[in-house]
Amino acid sequence: MTARPFKVLGIQQVAIGGPSKARLRTLWVEKFGLEVTGNFRSERENVDEDICAMGAGAFKVEVDLMEPIDPNGKPAVHTTPLNHIGLWIDDLAAAVEWLGANGVRFAPGGIRKGAAGFDICFVHPKSNDEFPVGGEGVLIELVQAPPDIIEALALVEG
Repeated sequence: MTARPFKVLGIQQVAIGGPSKARLRTLWVEKFGLEVTGNFRSERENVDEDICAMGAGAFKVEVDLMEPIDPNGKPAVHTTPLNHIGLWIDDLAAAVEWLGANGVRFAPGGIRKGAAGFDICFVHPKSNDEFPVGGEGVLIELVQAPPDIIEALALVEG
């Protein structure tokens, strides 16, 4: 196996799905005090989400509160309450190339713009014969970190 050409820098987001964003907001916004910083709606992804934030700067973590547009449609963003976890990656293209060459299965869609405007892709929650490494039941979003996040997190590493 060749040397890994990328770093996982930290947690970029946690996505929580439910049948109702209003109920999720009651806990995360009204009770925990997270700020709603944006909204995202995608028919293709079957999602209507509120983008919330906690922390600041390089240490800000996005918390996405998601409900399905069509409760019977796919993907079913509400059937797994912890829908996915997002990881900051310093070089997403290199990560996807290296991980794919080393047996990691990706969900369909490739690298594309995500809800927060960063390039993203997803590690599939399940492996298969062709790609024997998956998320073991967890959907994992890989997120291209912008330069300021890469720089700030590099300072923390020392």
